[in-house]
Amino acid sequence: MSHSRLGLADAWGNLRSVRFNQDMTAVICAFQDGLRIFNIDPIREQAHYKEEQVGSIAHAEMLYRTNLVAMVSGGRRPKYADNTVMIYDDLLSKMVLEFTFPEQVLAVRMKKDKIVAVCKNQIHIFSFPNEPKKLFSVDTRDNPLGLCEVSPQRCGEREVMVFPGYKTGSMQMVDLSTSEQRVSSAPVSVNAHKNELVCLAINQQGTMVATASTKGTLIRIWDTARWVQLVELRRGADQAKIYCINFSSSDEWLCCSSDKGTVHIFALQDYRLNKRSALASIGVPGAYAGSQWSLASFTVPQECACICAFVSQGHIAAVCLDGSFHKYHFSADGICNQAKYDVITELCEDCDWLSMKDN
Repeated sequence: MSHSRLGLADAWGNLRSVRFNQDMTAVICAFQDGLRIFNIDPIREQAHYKEEQVGSIAHAEMLYRTNLVAMVSGGRRPKYADNTVMIYDDLLSKMVLEFTFPEQVLAVRMKKDKIVAVCKNQIHIFSFPNEPKKLFSVDTRDNPLGLCEVSPQRCGEREVMVFPGYKTGSMQMVDLSTSEQRVSSAPVSVNAHKNELVCLAINQQGTMVATASTKGTLIRIWDTARWVQLVELRRGADQAKIYCINFSSSDEWLCCSSDKGTVHIFALQDYRLNKRSALASIGVPGAYAGSQWSLASFTVPQECACICAFVSQGHIAAVCLDGSFHKYHFSADGICNQAKYDVITELCEDCDWLSMKDN
């Protein structure tokens, strides 16, 4: 890091949310004073939309690395209503579409031909970006976290969308490949956990879904074709808030982050690589003794929300709400070494970081 930088990650409160794009090659960051997009490998700023352009942003979503960016206003100086999804075209340098809903939008998901807006009790699906029109809506239980994920790619003829079910700890799946609810298959419901869901993840092809509950000790992997549990992975023994789960593009690995300040890496294709409790080796029965623990892990700031993803072969990255960026190399034998650390808020030359801190 250059000597001109402060070297301190201190964006907490200014950085509202962070999210990877669909292929984990970039991350979009919603700030109180605008929106910024960063390339991941190598880490560098790709776009910077200032407060005068877009206002304060609560949530944002990229469409791979295209010129279209979805954003929802929120924070100290919002420019638009929080029940509206605005679409910004980077090539035209202006807003080109807007979608307005009866209540606040809590999350946005984008596919190459669809956009999904998540509200507290409904999820709305639109065709996009050409001739946008509403396809259908799905009623949900209270979903204050805006939990919803869509598969970037098709699973055979299906396009999978998952979200919390009506029963506590359950999840539902619908097929987005049909354009109207009345001809779509009925949502499939699975009892995933005993406690409320707090995190969902779906792999690229939509064949697997990962779930975690408010207890935060277990991550369960589900087959979306048969809706059976494939494996149960143990993050830890103590309760924790899980912020993020992600599959690798090859489905060989899975990672998760929590408020314990640790990012865990699990093996999905060769479960023998995952660690086991010493209790299992001496024949102690029970689910805890037989649990699969992560094969590798690394630390990030505690109690600071962060997202994590596999960004290249053998490399994992984490971006935290304090503005810190962490990149580690890991191997199948559990060795994990830091490859890069940076502070994303310091990656632009024209950014007055000192004045930003004082606001």
